[in-house]
Amino acid sequence: MDISLFDYEIDSSLIAQKPCFPRDESRLLSCLNNDFQDLKFKDLPMLLNSDDVLVINNTEVIPSRLFGKRDQVNIEVTLHLNIDKNRWRAFLKPGRKCQVNDELIFQNNLKANIIEKFEAGDVLLDFNCHKENLLVEIKNQGEMPLPPYIKRHEKSIEDIKDYQTIFAAHQGAVAAPTAGLHFTDNVIKNLENKGVQFAPITLHVGAGTFLPVKSDNILEHKMHEEWCSLSQKSSDILNNAIQNNKRIISVGTTCLRVLETIAKKNKGKIIPWSGFTDLFITPGFKFNIVDILITNFHLPKSTLLMLISAFHGRKRVFKSYEYAIRQKYRFFSYGDSCIFSKENQKYDK
Repeated sequence: MDISLFDYEIDSSLIAQKPCFPRDESRLLSCLNNDFQDLKFKDLPMLLNSDDVLVINNTEVIPSRLFGKRDQVNIEVTLHLNIDKNRWRAFLKPGRKCQVNDELIFQNNLKANIIEKFEAGDVLLDFNCHKENLLVEIKNQGEMPLPPYIKRHEKSIEDIKDYQTIFAAHQGAVAAPTAGLHFTDNVIKNLENKGVQFAPITLHVGAGTFLPVKSDNILEHKMHEEWCSLSQKSSDILNNAIQNNKRIISVGTTCLRVLETIAKKNKGKIIPWSGFTDLFITPGFKFNIVDILITNFHLPKSTLLMLISAFHGRKRVFKSYEYAIRQKYRFFSYGDSCIFSKENQKYDK
C-alpha cells in the first residue's frame, strides 16, 4: 500500500501552537453518521449512550528532554523508552558522531554511557542512578518533549500542565495521549451523571509516535514498541460491556492499540495484561473490541492517520479532513478532535 495514499496538505496556520482554554471549549467534529456535526468537546456527553464504556489512557508524561555534554559538545537527549531501572532508549541531537562507550554528562552529577546504537537512529543509555532517583532527576532537569511542529521558541511553564491529561497517574510517557487533553472535571462529571463508565488503561507513549514512515510501501514500516497495561478491574468492565452488547469507546489511538493488541494475542478476548506492543494498524485490519474512536487530527503520512483510515475508512477520513480544513479546525497535538465510528457500522450498535 503506497504511502502517498495517506498524504494531504495543510496550511501551517492550522497547526495549533497552544491548547484551547478551557480545554473543553476545543472543537469536536462528529463523523458518527454520514454527515458532519460541528460541536465543542463539552458536548461529548450528548453523543454517548448511558451504558457506553469510555477507555482512557492514564499515562503521565515526564519531562524527558534533557540537555548535557559529550566531551565539550552540547547535546540534546530525548528519552523515549524505559528498558529497565536505569536504562533508556533515547534520540541524541547531534547524534551522528556519538559512539558506544561515550559518556554524557548532565547537571547534578547525572551521567549516562552509550552502550548500544540502533538502526532506527537511537541509542541505549545506561544512567548512573536507579529508577526512582533517576525519575526525580529527569523531572528536575528535563523539559516537556513538545512535538517538532510546535514551533514556539519559548517553552512555557504552562506546557508542564497543558501537555498532561487530567487522567495522568502513571509516569512513563514521553508524549501525551492527546485525545485525553480535551477532558475537564465538568465533562467527566456530566459523563458519569449520564451513566457512562470509565475503564483506564496505561500506554506509555514513546517519541517514536513522531517518527515519519520512510517506506514507500507502508507495510514495510517497522513500528516502535511501547509499554502498556490493562488491569483486572478495567478488564472486567470491558468484558461486561462486550457480553451485554454495550459500545466501547476509545479515547485516542493509544487505548485502541492496547485493546486490539490484547485481543489479537488472546483470540479476540480481553484479559488483564502488560507488556510491549508494536501493533501497526493499517487498512484491512480486523477490529475486535473498539466501536467508536475519539482522536485528534493527525499528521500526513503518519501511522496514526493509517490507523484511523483502517478504522473509519480511508476515503471517509480524508473527506472529514478536507471538511475540517475548510472549517479551520486546529490540527495535531494541541488542536481539536473528531469522533469516528467503525467502518460499516451505524452509530447505534
